[in-house]
Amino acid sequence: MRASGRWIATMMSLAGLSTAGLSLAGCAVGPDFQPPAPPSVAGYTSERLTGTAGAAAVFHGTAQEFIEGRDLPAEWWLLFGSPPLNDLVRRSLKANPTLGAARAALRQSWELAAAQNAAYYPSFTAGLTASRNLTPTATLSPASSTGNPYYSLITPQISVAFVPDVFGANRRAVESLTAQAEAQRFQVEATYLTLTTNVVSGAIKEASSRAQIAATEETIRIERDLLAILRRQQAAGAISGADVAAQEAVLAQAELALPPLRSQLSLQRDALTALAGQYPDHDLNAAFDLAHFTLPRELPVSLPSKLVAQRPDIRQAESNLHAASANIGQAVAARLPQITLSAAVGVSANDVSRMWAAGTNFWTLAGGLTQPIFDGNALLHKERAARAAFDQASEQYRATVLTSFQNVADTLRVLVSDAESLRAAVTAERAASRGLDIVRKQLSAGQIPYAAVLNAENLWQQARIALVQAQAARLSDTVALFQALGGGWWNRTDD
Repeated sequence: MRASGRWIATMMSLAGLSTAGLSLAGCAVGPDFQPPAPPSVAGYTSERLTGTAGAAAVFHGTAQEFIEGRDLPAEWWLLFGSPPLNDLVRRSLKANPTLGAARAALRQSWELAAAQNAAYYPSFTAGLTASRNLTPTATLSPASSTGNPYYSLITPQISVAFVPDVFGANRRAVESLTAQAEAQRFQVEATYLTLTTNVVSGAIKEASSRAQIAATEETIRIERDLLAILRRQQAAGAISGADVAAQEAVLAQAELALPPLRSQLSLQRDALTALAGQYPDHDLNAAFDLAHFTLPRELPVSLPSKLVAQRPDIRQAESNLHAASANIGQAVAARLPQITLSAAVGVSANDVSRMWAAGTNFWTLAGGLTQPIFDGNALLHKERAARAAFDQASEQYRATVLTSFQNVADTLRVLVSDAESLRAAVTAERAASRGLDIVRKQLSAGQIPYAAVLNAENLWQQARIALVQAQAARLSDTVALFQALGGGWWNRTDD
């Protein structure tokens, strides 16, 4: 019982040592991080943009209005009103491996920060050693108290080690790793945004490819009709074989454009399948057409002062800047005195029955202080390197903010210009269609030569494809705006 009491008293002393060590922890050296202030700008463009122009009654010809200050929903793709698209996005979020890898990296970052946080506390280790020994009596006296050259030694002990965070080196290390974990968190959000954007943009590209294929097939049908007319006129002796040959060449050229478009559609389907985490032989069970999308009329546009808090890349750059700031504190602390405290308590006996006998216990208390004196200025240069890394991270943050504001401004301008392009494309396609109808009737009646038809055909073909591309561009521009504004991740509740 007396030995047990000594153990308890010794352990209390060790606990007191740890408490004393904790009390030595003072303020952390190095700069305290202050988040950069948002840029003081009133808008994204030099002129005020209120919305886009509308086109005539045509798919995706609706005028769009920019609503300043309105928040972006987390599931912004719902604004396009396509149930198959919504389902594909949900499936991609569940199965895409890139997003899964980013989430795993985030978990790793938080665990590393938690592991560093353990350095605030003393470490306790327990050990047990047992040995059977023979004393060389020709040279040494028996080590055993009984005089027997053969003896056993059983030694259980508990050791405590602690490094007080006097100048905040560990605090800055935890701060740095936590900031790195935050940076990884925003990398997850950036991956999430990139994935959803790629899925929606891919669906729009697929719809555009289908529309271009349909337009090309319609062109081929009309070219074949014209070829039939020309062959009838040739049979009647009204035109020469050269006109028929020219139309056959035009038809062949139109047919030549079809395989690349079909290949483009297949490649886009494969890309969407991969985004959904599936192999190419998997059927997506969804086909996208431009008519299945609704062009959002009201476009939320975040205030410039909020963009720095909503763009994942800006928040990631800010977290990197925070980590660089904490690294300066670690470098400064490394040049200051380091204190270490340690203790050990245990017993050492010749057999188990005497483990708690009087005189078998031992303990050790130790403290140490080290101060770098000369290291060839290595620690000084490491501190200067940490400060230079902070300056680098600061400039990278500023560059990220500038690029982000440029992205939003570019997207707003493209939305305006592409709306004008669609309106012009509608006018051009309708004029070209009317012109082609007129010359076809005139050609059928034998009123004009075939050469007059070629120009009308070329204009109409170009106008049809341009119209499809302009319709798809307005949808893609809207997706780009939602991406440039950060994608609404701050309104998510799933993670």
